[in-house]
Amino acid sequence: MRKIFPIFIPFLITVLSCSKEPESNTEPQNGCLVNGIDICKASTAKIVINLNEEKQVIEHFGASDCWSAKYIGNWGNSLKKNQVADYLFSMDTLTNGQPKGIGLSLWRFNIGAGSAEQGVASGIPDEWRREECFLKPDGTYDWTKQSGQQWFLSAAKQRGLNTFIAFSVAPPVPFSLNGKAYGLGNAQLNLKATDTEKFSDFMVEVVSHFRQQGYNFTHLSPFNEPQWDWGKDNPSQEGTGATSSSMASVIKQLGPKLKDKGLDTKIAFGEAAQWNFLNTAYNDGRGNQINEFFNPASPNYVGNVSQVDQLISAHSYFTTCPENDLIRYRQEALDAKNRIAPGLRLWQTEFGILGDICGQLNGSPKNTDINYGLYVAKVIHHDLAVANVSSWSWWLAVSPYNYSDALVYISDAANSYNLNAAKTDGTVSDSKQLWCFGNYSRFIRPGMVRVASSISNITDPAIAARSQMISAYKDKINKKIVMVVVNISGDDQKFLLDTSSLAIAGDALQAYTTNASGNLAKSSQKIGDINIPAKSVVTLVGSYK
Repeated sequence: MRKIFPIFIPFLITVLSCSKEPESNTEPQNGCLVNGIDICKASTAKIVINLNEEKQVIEHFGASDCWSAKYIGNWGNSLKKNQVADYLFSMDTLTNGQPKGIGLSLWRFNIGAGSAEQGVASGIPDEWRREECFLKPDGTYDWTKQSGQQWFLSAAKQRGLNTFIAFSVAPPVPFSLNGKAYGLGNAQLNLKATDTEKFSDFMVEVVSHFRQQGYNFTHLSPFNEPQWDWGKDNPSQEGTGATSSSMASVIKQLGPKLKDKGLDTKIAFGEAAQWNFLNTAYNDGRGNQINEFFNPASPNYVGNVSQVDQLISAHSYFTTCPENDLIRYRQEALDAKNRIAPGLRLWQTEFGILGDICGQLNGSPKNTDINYGLYVAKVIHHDLAVANVSSWSWWLAVSPYNYSDALVYISDAANSYNLNAAKTDGTVSDSKQLWCFGNYSRFIRPGMVRVASSISNITDPAIAARSQMISAYKDKINKKIVMVVVNISGDDQKFLLDTSSLAIAGDALQAYTTNASGNLAKSSQKIGDINIPAKSVVTLVGSYK
């Protein structure tokens, strides 16, 4: 230090003498201000929306009634079961502006195969996972069956929902090869060759009945996750494997029967157990579904069958991590669709948190904190923004289990996991899975169009998946814009809205924030100072000129 000090003193004197300004009565000039903008300040990242670059039309967001609706719909306590319905279907708002529910625009109704009537003999140990069947042994129908599920149909309709899908996971027990509602443990469709037409007649009859009751069943899905060997080990639920050829055979019968019945209900199918089964081979002829069903050169082509809608569906399970795979699986499915059948629409029809998620999350035990909600939002974002799905649905809307795969949870009246007691009464609770889903479903309404959107300082999709993601949607008729921003990071993020391609009416947006402390909490955000809290999903709503 003694050697440096003598040199430092004259240097310091020189600097001070050179930097000293003559005294002046005027305010010092700030060289950072140019036209009122501080150019020395670190620039704030921009949210960029291009209304003219349109993507897919959004059809709906939904969930299914498996498997709890049969009990909850018959609870004697109407306040509690209506609370469940409000969480799922309501478009009302509370006095503080917070939405009362997530406003689902689609409800998936499971057509049971009859394991409930078999009881213990069904081979399915858990009563909650058995389902009744409308078809009686004598061939007539009992429309009082599945009464709890029918209550939820009514509750949804009362709250303004008017789009329903009927889906089957297995043929009725009398038509099955093994006398069970679960499969043969392989790729064979559990359906007697002599009863294939009866199976189609059954599904048509169910849809026809509910259409007569005033329920708009727009689609019918006859198979579910045909890639899995249902019944191979310990049967846990209804279901059957099926090859593409066996599915095509049923569909070719089913379509004309719907038409002959005078129904405009469309067939929506695929229900691939994973995204990659749409575009890659899977054992025993159960994969590569886009090519199998919608390539005119395929022997299983059904694109020209009456009542078959031009769409194919997949489930988002087991394809969500790491980030590169999350993106890759969806991009590859979209690329295959664009290559083979460009006009085909993609739907995501089932998702829930199952098993281990790359060591970060797990389905067991039940966890409903914000990290689980953020994961749900992240998957929804990629299904919408990468796979370009036009419909997105959750699997179990309601669950009594100590597991993380539901939106609404019920426990017994003592708030414990007593499945027998919960059949007749219980405690209702929400989850961050519910509300983070609601950041999309409550605000992105049927008919809205996804448009190009980006965050100016994030260009790598894999980085976005670990930090901040954005998607945007416009309502052409009402000139409304909806943006959903997912902030995975542990830091608050500041943005400004680039108004060069999006002229907003006014200087603020309505914001609905879901984080650890709030659920779709309403606030207002200035377009030049948008704050996205750490670990949150924020929906921004405004009008454009």
